[in-house]
Amino acid sequence: MRPYEVMVILDADLEEETLRAAISRYTELLTSKGAELGPVDAWGKRRFAYRLANRWEGYYVVLQARAEPEAMDELARTLSLADEVLRHKVLRIPEHVFGKTSSTEAPA
Repeated sequence: MRPYEVMVILDADLEEETLRAAISRYTELLTSKGAELGPVDAWGKRRFAYRLANRWEGYYVVLQARAEPEAMDELARTLSLADEVLRHKVLRIPEHVFGKTSSTEAPA
């Protein structure tokens, strides 16, 4: 299994409960495919530098997981089809970075 980091930008106009349910659906998809979840970091609403899908704000979520490439491909496909997702990015990360979030890393 390989370590991955996924950033998802969700529609900020959605209710908090709907956002939580969407994040839960995506993490459950990964665990059902045999992935080992790492930290799930909800950054909250952030303002965009430019207009994206006729919106100025998005709800950012960053999650890490160890998974097989097929599981991440399925997640990427699901995210690209979801109406509440404005953008997403799946990155393979180095093994030593897995489990660290921006709040737990020491400053350089």
